[in-house]
Amino acid sequence: MMWSYILKLVILLPLVCGLMIGCLYLWRRLEARMPGNQGERLVKVRETMMVSTGTKLAVLEFDDRLLLVSVGRNGVTLLDRGDK
Repeated sequence: MMWSYILKLVILLPLVCGLMIGCLYLWRRLEARMPGNQGERLVKVRETMMVSTGTKLAVLEFDDRLLLVSVGRNGVTLLDRGDK
């Protein structure tokens, strides 16, 4: 009687813990893809490109204009403005 309880505990406890960890992992992966109620955004990131370590170029859309910015350790610098 006691051995069957211990055997069930040894088999089912890791199974239940594994299922919990798997569900939490899946929730974190799928949570980012769920659409939220974010509303209409004024600034949209159209494209980003890594230039070097720590420096990135980004094309932003704001007020029907395209802005090319450089993002680095020193901050954000506007490089060019353009129309659509």
